[in-house]
Amino acid sequence: MTYGRILSLKAKLTLVYTILMTAVVSMALVILFSVSNQEIRTSVQGKLRQRVSEATQEVTYKNEELRFDSDLLELKDNVYLSLYDTGGNLLYGKIPYGFDQTTQFEDGNLREVVSGSVRYDIMDMSYPLDGYGTILIRGIVSISDAEQDFRSILRFAVIIFPLIVILAALLGYGMTKKTLAPVKKITDTVQDIRQKSDFSRRIHLGDGKDEIYTLAKTFDGMLEHVEESIKREQQFTSDVSHELRTPISVILMQCDALLEKKNLDEETREEVFLIQKKTQALSKMISQLLILSRADQGRERLVMENQNLSELMEITTEEAKERAMEKGITVYEDIQPNIMKKGDETLLIRMWMNLLNNAISYGKENGHIWVHLSQTTDKITAVIRDDGIGISEEALGKIWDRFYQVDASRSSTESSGLGLSMVKWIVKVHGGNISVSSQLGKGTTFTIQFFVNEEL
Repeated sequence: MTYGRILSLKAKLTLVYTILMTAVVSMALVILFSVSNQEIRTSVQGKLRQRVSEATQEVTYKNEELRFDSDLLELKDNVYLSLYDTGGNLLYGKIPYGFDQTTQFEDGNLREVVSGSVRYDIMDMSYPLDGYGTILIRGIVSISDAEQDFRSILRFAVIIFPLIVILAALLGYGMTKKTLAPVKKITDTVQDIRQKSDFSRRIHLGDGKDEIYTLAKTFDGMLEHVEESIKREQQFTSDVSHELRTPISVILMQCDALLEKKNLDEETREEVFLIQKKTQALSKMISQLLILSRADQGRERLVMENQNLSELMEITTEEAKERAMEKGITVYEDIQPNIMKKGDETLLIRMWMNLLNNAISYGKENGHIWVHLSQTTDKITAVIRDDGIGISEEALGKIWDRFYQVDASRSSTESSGLGLSMVKWIVKVHGGNISVSSQLGKGTTFTIQFFVNEEL
């Protein structure tokens, strides 16, 4: 796995920006120090020439006496000045400690010499003094001292360089975060749409002409198209379900009428009974599909009243026991009495019944089902557990999809694959959440939680 796949885009851009800025700063410092070193050397030599030239104004000869200005002893610009006669004897001035005084004079020549371990620039100049003759002026400046100052600056730069890198990283992160803020908004909006299935949401980044704004507008256009397609599908499902209810009702009525006739032979009666049973299953599926379709469109009306969840679960459990006995399944109840919650009675009964039917359909012969309902200070918990065939990890994420069946060959022929979709929606509209855990061959557990103070 490469770092490009591990790091986020924000981290990668920050890293690239930091590396780039570090390289630029490093290159700038190298160039700066190279140029500065040369500039310092040139500046030192220029000051040396100037001080030697100024020294001619600081010595006079009057009344057969040489007179020297005290400025010659001052270290202006770190330049040592000293005056000699033509015989090389020191007349006045100051020389650096440890400097080799035997160094030969070279009139008008600026040169570098090494005395001991110190490097110097020397400037010699002869100056004819009226009434006295020629005097020799020597200026000396330490190159090593100048370079020492430069090295101090260099060390300081090395010390602050990591701070520059850190500052570059922080600035890069801030700029990247600001630049990618629209991308985060796009991601958060799309994830929210995915979780809530609310295709009416839009990103709405606003006006902009760069690629990110173009991407956001493209997403908004796509979402609008998807929403329109879903609405058409929902309307079609609702219309079809509604239109099918009438012929289904007619078929059931005709079946009832035929079964009431006493002159039907046994074979015909069984065939009519089978048609009735299949039509009842189809009617139940259409009813559930119509409810879900109306729920998708926000048109399903709920009658929210205070309900005794304990009684509703006991009623549905007793009804489910009759069907469970056909497979030899034993149902165990652990229902805390008088648990109250605001809700739609019909939907809550349908929710319990769908979960119990699901446990029976996928339960094993002579198996078990455990029904639990309890309340704490802040929440109501309902658990329906079985020791049936279980659900594979791959299928767990699909069981809430409409018409999906884990194992159609093992489920009831009356199953439509809409039961768990209906359960999830009912739990949602009652302000709760539902989770499932399962192991193949060991059984499945559905857990529902409602918050006591949840306002619907």
